Amino acid sequence: MAKVEYVDILPGLEDPFFSALRSGDRFVSSRIAKKIVFFSRKRKKGVSARSLLPQISELWAGLSDEQKLAWSAAAAGQVKNGWCLFVQDCSARIFNDMPGVATSSLLHQSWVGNLKIESPATELKIVQLHPRSYWISRKVTGKKGMYEPVLITEDLGLPCKISLNYSSNLSSQGAGSFAKFYARFWYSYQGRNLYKDLEIPLDLVSDWKNAEATLSVLISYVVRVDLYFHLYNLHGDLYCDNIKLEHSGQNWARDPFCKDILQGFTRAFYQIPKHWAAVTLPVGAHYDSIYKDF
Repeated sequence: MAKVEYVDILPGLEDPFFSALRSGDRFVSSRIAKKIVFFSRKRKKGVSARSLLPQISELWAGLSDEQKLAWSAAAAGQVKNGWCLFVQDCSARIFNDMPGVATSSLLHQSWVGNLKIESPATELKIVQLHPRSYWISRKVTGKKGMYEPVLITEDLGLPCKISLNYSSNLSSQGAGSFAKFYARFWYSYQGRNLYKDLEIPLDLVSDWKNAEATLSVLISYVVRVDLYFHLYNLHGDLYCDNIKLEHSGQNWARDPFCKDILQGFTRAFYQIPKHWAAVTLPVGAHYDSIYKDF
């Protein structure tokens, strides 16, 4: 492979030159690669053979108008239309060897977060950190599959609302058992660091439902807020989706649709915190994003 540090492009050839190239690794070991514009017949055949779209298109065509409208309503909060959500859901079903078509729901869509506790564990606690400044991974507009690290400044202003949709099948393993989703506010007052928890107690056994809580006033300036899930003295499963941390006119929760709650970042994105990090995770406790036929 040829390695160069500088290329002198003739005047007038800049656009053709760059249109035929694409960037490889943009951060650690930068490189330029050839852009594949035209596919050979063999490659086209291979791409079409791997595509799930023809199969999913037939399933979509078999839906009634009411079912299609229901999928559009379920996708309304995800900046996508009903067809895109249907493709995402059916792709997950095929990947997990599940036949048929799912029933659309306003409370959960395709992948959901799953917190699971089995013996010998009886506790699980995870956190999503929200300091004033932190990095996130954001898709580059107009670039397929390209992401970039972006520094976010989250100035917290009250009122602040937390909410989630959840389903649970948990059983108590002793006294004092509980399941809760909460936000912990850190604020300073008269030289002291103080904390205020805004809690949503979660039912141990419940079908899908929505729950929310709002904090309107604190006696001093809020420094930061962190989100927690905490299951204690329990066995079983908690499923969650559509997580919100709303203040200052927007939802600040990362991965709100629980597509990959275990996602971590490496290499040039190392400074980005995990979507959810473990605080208490003994042997027998797990958390991840799953697809489940509810």
